[in-house]
Amino acid sequence: MSQTARLTVGDTEVELPVVQGSEGERAVDIRHLRERTGLVTLDPGFANTGSCKSAITFVDGERGVLRYRGIPIEQFEQSPNFVEVAWLLIFGRLPNGEEYDRFSQELTANANLDERMKHHFEGFPRSAPPMAILSAMINTLSCFHPEFFELEDSSQLEQAAARLISKVRTLAAYAYRNSRGLPYMYPNPRLPYVLNFLHMMFSLPYQPYEPPDVVRDALNLLLILHADHEQNCSTSTVRMVGSARANLFASCAAGVCALWGPLHGGANVEVLEMLETIHRGHMTPEEYVALAKGKEKKVRLMGFGHRVYKNFDPRATILRRAAERLFTELGVSDPLLDIARRLEEIALEDPYFVDRRLYPNVDFYSGIILRRLGIPTNMFTVVFAIGRLPGWIAHWREQSLDPDRRIARPRQVYVGETGLRYVPPEQRE
Repeated sequence: MSQTARLTVGDTEVELPVVQGSEGERAVDIRHLRERTGLVTLDPGFANTGSCKSAITFVDGERGVLRYRGIPIEQFEQSPNFVEVAWLLIFGRLPNGEEYDRFSQELTANANLDERMKHHFEGFPRSAPPMAILSAMINTLSCFHPEFFELEDSSQLEQAAARLISKVRTLAAYAYRNSRGLPYMYPNPRLPYVLNFLHMMFSLPYQPYEPPDVVRDALNLLLILHADHEQNCSTSTVRMVGSARANLFASCAAGVCALWGPLHGGANVEVLEMLETIHRGHMTPEEYVALAKGKEKKVRLMGFGHRVYKNFDPRATILRRAAERLFTELGVSDPLLDIARRLEEIALEDPYFVDRRLYPNVDFYSGIILRRLGIPTNMFTVVFAIGRLPGWIAHWREQSLDPDRRIARPRQVYVGETGLRYVPPEQRE
């Protein structure tokens, strides 16, 4: 039986439909609220507003649950395959053998950039932020593939997605190499997706970079865990830009810009800086936590708490295990990992953090892993963008197929001046 909610404003009462999702989430449908009452809702940050119906990712922050197309995120941990997950997110199911082989071949075949694109990198100063370069170059990429401005069927979408997902790692690697004055390394068609990215990043002429399997698995897993996370800031940006029928390239370039913000994609850099501050300052984790709890609160405990999760972030649990495997199999130690472990232990036992439900989030261990992989901190968010791209493409596609699709156009509550008159320049004080 369908349910309704009643809203009473003065002498007016209206009934609003209640929509229920497949996981039991319920939402009040207010799409006709203004025409029926003259009212709009006010929800800064959209924390209580559902902008769409989506079948891609489910997040339950109270229980610490994350699922991609119904599959718990933990089930991708043992044999992490980013390409497989990318297909799952975009097309709604795991690929069969023929689909996986075809998509992998498309990724391999489209890894190279048009030679003329290389000249664009030369126009950026070496100090340019890699995220600025990545966004600009994704837009530039669209100029070399105008055939994908309009995507009419799944076949065209697959081809466009393969180009974007394949070339984004080449763009990222070239941005890194350009900042270091290193020669560009062409993609190696014999290497799979993640290893090819690492090759373009770290190989030298006549000296190929050949990491152990644990490095490949760690990066595959890290990309998977960042591949989608419901209606976050960057994904919502992609959907908003795409609602204007902007092409896939332009929409994803906008997503990169949103991800660039330190409150979104840059949090793992802040975690690493915190750990390094503790290490360089010869502080104990206990001393740092005491400072974070102090009345003056001059420092913050980074990597704890999440806008959605009020329980453990399941991605953090997986990354903690991945970090342990990485360091153990490489036979190395890292004082920052030791500090992170102790900070987590303290926070999980301290009522100050437990009562506030401040648990480790995905950023707490991702920076430590990226650092061990040799990724510099200014490239952390770029790696995040590579991982998030399949999710952006999936949401762009889902929205484009929605029969109820409308251009995004939020309302506002105006609080400015009223009734003023224009004053000619000579009469102004």
